[in-house]
Amino acid sequence: MIKIYLDNCCYNRPFDDLSQEKIKNEAAAKIFIQSLVKYGSLSLIFSYMSLTEINDSPFENSKMQIMDFINNYSDFYVSENKRAEIEKIALDIMSMGVKHKDAIHVACAIVSLCDYFITTDKRLLKYKTDKLKIVNPIDFIELRGKIT
Repeated sequence: MIKIYLDNCCYNRPFDDLSQEKIKNEAAAKIFIQSLVKYGSLSLIFSYMSLTEINDSPFENSKMQIMDFINNYSDFYVSENKRAEIEKIALDIMSMGVKHKDAIHVACAIVSLCDYFITTDKRLLKYKTDKLKIVNPIDFIELRGKIT
């Protein structure tokens, strides 16, 4: 089964201002990805960094909806027990210009052997690795059509 990791900006995309076409399309793609997770077509991985960022959100409604989804449908949790390994990988990622929290997210996805890291962060989408594919939700949906 294909393993995916969504970062916080991806989880929050449906709660953004949907008046822009690109944001609206990314939100729709993210919701479609959620349905694939919900019905068992994809395996969702999340981490301690996901929880930290979600808990830091001041928006209670979105925080509750995101946590409900994660609690009900995630298959694996990357805990802080792996922090030393994750920080080491994150340092290498940060050397390529990726911010610390983003590097932790990517490192968690790598440690959990995810196939895809899904984000709407333009800067993070520029980071390339041979460990997993980093894509936005729209590109993931297009790629998925080619791999199934």
